[in-house]
Amino acid sequence: MSDAFRQVEDWAAALLERFSPSERKRLAMDLARALRRSQSARIGDQLAPDGSPYPARKRRLRDKKGRIKRQKMFSRLRTARYLKATATADAAEVGFEGRTGRIATVHQYGDMDKVSPDGPRVRYPRRPLIGFTDGDRRAIRDQLIDRLAK
Repeated sequence: MSDAFRQVEDWAAALLERFSPSERKRLAMDLARALRRSQSARIGDQLAPDGSPYPARKRRLRDKKGRIKRQKMFSRLRTARYLKATATADAAEVGFEGRTGRIATVHQYGDMDKVSPDGPRVRYPRRPLIGFTDGDRRAIRDQLIDRLAK
């Protein structure tokens, strides 16, 4: 677990003990939905959690009729169908599952993978899809404070 996740978890744990399990689950789901919206918007803007842009697509040796694919990367991956938000009384999770999760993991960490089932293995550039921004941390803090004030 990264330092950013650990900081948020440590800070929030003491505050969350004041809530009942059902209140914690409701709060966790609200946080997960807000984080999913934030992550989806950031992926749509083609930005890593630190604010740096994603590396551009690699140019193909032989493009389709001389064209480069101009669409943004991960346009479908960022939809609610693939970017899941789940919650329990103890945790809020935002991430990808199954085949989509494997594809996202390759990009998140810059791993090696096959381009197509029979194609060559290549190293993909690191494009972090999931992560906390400073705005996410502030939003979590603000939501927790608002819930405590009620």
